[in-house]
Amino acid sequence: MTPATASFSPEQVWQELGTIPDPEIPVLSLVELGVIGAVEIEGRTVRVALRPTFAGCPALHAMRVAIDDRLRRLGAASVVIDLVLHPPWSTDDLTPEARVKLVAFGLAPPPSPIVRIDEILATPRTCPNCGSNETEVRNEFGPTPCRTIHFCRSCRQPFEGMKPI
Repeated sequence: MTPATASFSPEQVWQELGTIPDPEIPVLSLVELGVIGAVEIEGRTVRVALRPTFAGCPALHAMRVAIDDRLRRLGAASVVIDLVLHPPWSTDDLTPEARVKLVAFGLAPPPSPIVRIDEILATPRTCPNCGSNETEVRNEFGPTPCRTIHFCRSCRQPFEGMKPI
């Protein structure tokens, strides 16, 4: 099939988007991270709703380039990427698979979506290195706006945690 006659389904587009790694946390795809809000196909034009973790996310440009490149390789003649700020992205949008992958990557996932804010502040993060709950927040400002720095009193290792948003 030539690009001029290529056709693809929404499932194929979602599958392709599911292979694009997040630029800041490469063990997660954009789909697992939950930043792809919707996909629409009209002819050979694909429209993607991109919900950044933060409006000023420094990885937005890299995400846009990767989405455009992958969908054009799939056969899209035109790719429109809409930046969607409402509803805002939330850590509730992480897939269950993403939470498991974050731990394997050494990044403590945010608390469960159903946890209240007062419980979040009172509950220590589980150390992704040793599994201990004997942890503390050392710095609420990590290497990116969506991360915090923690310390494990059991294995004495620092680790990053994803902020609940």
